Amino acid sequence: QVHLVESGGGLVQTGGSLRVSCQSSGQILRIADMGWYRQSPGRQRELVATVSGDGKTVYADSVKGRFTIGRDNAENTVYLQMSSLKPEDTAVYYCNARGTFARYGQSRDFKVWGQGTLVNVSS
Repeated sequence: QVHLVESGGGLVQTGGSLRVSCQSSGQILRIADMGWYRQSPGRQRELVATVSGDGKTVYADSVKGRFTIGRDNAENTVYLQMSSLKPEDTAVYYCNARGTFARYGQSRDFKVWGQGTLVNVSS
């Protein structure tokens, strides 16, 4: 099994910065894509940013220029550096990863979510 654990959420004022991180664990062979999604009350979960194994990034228009996603392939971690935060960025941020892991000597695909971490931007 593969597990993701997010950390780094919290309360921050408008215009402030925050960094959330996600650590993966398990018999991981390869992680193809890692990303961050967010969900606020009454809204669907939405993509924030993703990064591929070769470093290609995709950002939601709403966070371009303010958020930066990065990953450490050796540690199988991904982070999201957020700056110029706005109240509308308030949400639970979820880490997501897709790849392959070893199970009983065989390679299996996985796609997992973390439990989420709350980012609360006060006005």
